[in-house]
Amino acid sequence: MDQLDTYKRIAQNSKGYYREKGSKFISLAYPVGSEDEIKEILLELRKEYHDARHQCYAYVLGFKGDVWRANDDGEPSSTGGKPIHGQIISRDLTNTLVVVIRYFGGTKLGVSGLINAYRTAASDALDNAEIVTLTIKDIYKIKFAYPITNDVMRMIKEEGLSIVDQHFDVSCSITVGVRQSKVDLILEKIDLIDSAVAEFLRTE
Repeated sequence: MDQLDTYKRIAQNSKGYYREKGSKFISLAYPVGSEDEIKEILLELRKEYHDARHQCYAYVLGFKGDVWRANDDGEPSSTGGKPIHGQIISRDLTNTLVVVIRYFGGTKLGVSGLINAYRTAASDALDNAEIVTLTIKDIYKIKFAYPITNDVMRMIKEEGLSIVDQHFDVSCSITVGVRQSKVDLILEKIDLIDSAVAEFLRTE
C-alpha cells in the first residue's frame, strides 16, 4: 500500500487503566477529526470525572500529524501530556486523542514515577484499540453533458472510484473520491472525455 496517501488512527473509543501507590490512572482514547470535537470531549470528561485531580491529554491531528498538543493539567512539566503524546507518535497514529484521568492516592510518585504512570496508562488504552489504515482521498465533482454519461460512468467503474453524490439532468454531475496517488491519472482521463470538467472540492 502506498504510504504517501494513507494514515493510521484508532477505529473506536477504547479504555485503559494503571494503578501506582494508590493513585488510579484511567485512560481513554478517541478517534477525532477536529480541535472543536476534542474540546467537546474534554468538557464532557471534566463533568463526568469532576472529582479527579488531573486530566492530562495529548492529541495528534491531520493526515501528516502536523497538528498536535500535549497538556499536563497541573502535573509537573512534561510528566503527563508528553508521555501520552509519545505513545500516540510511537504507533504512528493521527486523528487520535488520549486522555488520562488521575485520582490521587495520597503518595507522590515523583517525576519518573509520573512519566511512567501516564505512559503506561496511555499505552494500555491504545493497546486495547483496533488500529486502522485509511486512504486519503481528494473529492472531485465531475460536470458533464447528459449524452456522455456512459463515458463518465465507464471511467469511474474502470478506476474503481467511490461515488459520493450524483445528479442527472440536462447538465449532470457526479462527485467522486479519488485516492491522492491516482489524482493526476484520473484528471487526465477526465480531460479526454468531451465536455467533462473536474472541480476539486476537498480532501478527506
